[in-house]
Amino acid sequence: MPQPYTPAEVVQAVAAGVSRLIADELTEHEREAELDHLTGLYAEQTDVRHPFAPLGDTPLRTRAELRRHFAGGPAQARADRFEPVGHVHETADPEVVVFEFDYVGSFGGRPFAVPCTFVSRVRDGVIVESRDYIDHLGMARAFGRLNGLVTALAAGSSS
Repeated sequence: MPQPYTPAEVVQAVAAGVSRLIADELTEHEREAELDHLTGLYAEQTDVRHPFAPLGDTPLRTRAELRRHFAGGPAQARADRFEPVGHVHETADPEVVVFEFDYVGSFGGRPFAVPCTFVSRVRDGVIVESRDYIDHLGMARAFGRLNGLVTALAAGSSS
């Protein structure tokens, strides 16, 4: 697969790569290749954050951290169908794009749409900084994981 270069192509390729990890029946070799491709869309030193993450935002600063993130989350989920649907907004800064989209799919025969917005800075064809705003509660609901999330949230509370 050719390497995307424009900021719009790069952010769309990230969402598409996450979708392939979740929706496709990839062999182990294909999954590893997809993880390599996905992490290669980021600079070696980057700053990726998920400000709405319910368990706290842990910055992802290297490709190795991103690979662990993608392998531990998206690569472990399975959906009947999962794809990004939306559009990229260009900004006055040619490095910065806003990708407003929904992950649309189905899990266990139930359809869902989870809203997401990525605000990303792409330099020389790789993401150097991104703020990924994802409806994490919607994602947990879509995959039948609300109870696990509530348990994790309750375990982390001080009251």
